[in-house]
Amino acid sequence: MARTTRSHSGGANGDRTLAAAAYARLEELIVTRALAPGEVVSEVALSGRLGIGRTPIREALHRLARERLVVIQPRRGVLVSEVDTDAQLRLLEVRREIERYVARCAAKRATEAERLQFNAIADAFEAAAREEDATMFLRADRAFNDLCLVAVRNEYASGAMARLQSLSRRFWLIHFRDAADMPLAASLHAAVARAIASGDGEAAAKASDALIDYLEEFTRSLGPA
Repeated sequence: MARTTRSHSGGANGDRTLAAAAYARLEELIVTRALAPGEVVSEVALSGRLGIGRTPIREALHRLARERLVVIQPRRGVLVSEVDTDAQLRLLEVRREIERYVARCAAKRATEAERLQFNAIADAFEAAAREEDATMFLRADRAFNDLCLVAVRNEYASGAMARLQSLSRRFWLIHFRDAADMPLAASLHAAVARAIASGDGEAAAKASDALIDYLEEFTRSLGPA
């Protein structure tokens, strides 16, 4: 039997920490399809699986529902959302506008230390492209997204971007091994990271648009859901 994780700090801060931990672990299970699209789960089962109490699990599930990764069905359980190519295209319409803004602002607002990190991430993307290493690409992608959320220095933009990224990442993981050109995707990501590192906001915005152009083409190639 899994042991229930308890906070040693107690109080509201401890509750928030456990809810954040529950969210991170559930999001990863959904994105990697350990919880598959269409699967129905319960708070009790998830609490036992993760070793986290039901209250933090419930809070995490409500957050995931707001992000459209799950659907809460009263008295029936929690449904892991299906993957839909038409919905993904609509998501990319919004993602294009937000990420163009994020790239442009991050190029202007990143600190010198962050610019060095963007260059290092670009190196990792380029290595992933050369070696056709999907694991390296996915790690660089997560690091790139996390750094963009900080460097944009706008909590509203970073919040919107974070909500879209989980859905996008799950869609990519489901389909990329069969249909995607991973070296091209990695090179396009590297171009955005390099432009941000250089401080050229317009170049970063154009590179972001080029990346979304590819992702839209990739999504359309899959046909209807």
